[in-house]
Amino acid sequence: MAKQKNKPDQNLNPLQKVRLDKWLWAARFYKTRAIAKKAIEGGKVRCDGARAKPSKEIGIGLKINLRQGFDDKTVIVKDLAERRKSAPEAQRLYEETSASIEQRQLRADQRKSQPAHWTEPTKPNKKDRRLIHKFKQGM
Repeated sequence: MAKQKNKPDQNLNPLQKVRLDKWLWAARFYKTRAIAKKAIEGGKVRCDGARAKPSKEIGIGLKINLRQGFDDKTVIVKDLAERRKSAPEAQRLYEETSASIEQRQLRADQRKSQPAHWTEPTKPNKKDRRLIHKFKQGM
């Protein structure tokens, strides 16, 4: 008879706490831990509404507000990980709130409605100068 090995259950997560910078990197919010650390130190990441340090230990159920580019996201930690895995597995680590999704979509629509290129202020040409002089003399 062959002995059966006791395998730990794959669904149970032995981690109770993880560093904030490691979790943000593992959840694929930032490409490297160094970038995650800079974002945290720069005040772009908040835990339960308060500013945090990269070494802050987070647990399941914590609410994290973070800024990525133009987007502000509010996520709730559902699972913990110290290692970076595939994108579908990383998405299982958190759940974005519905208010955050709506707000992000609204801001994206507003950005899309803006003109793609604003004209840069330049030195007025001859026609512009004439219009400026005409306007000033009319006063």
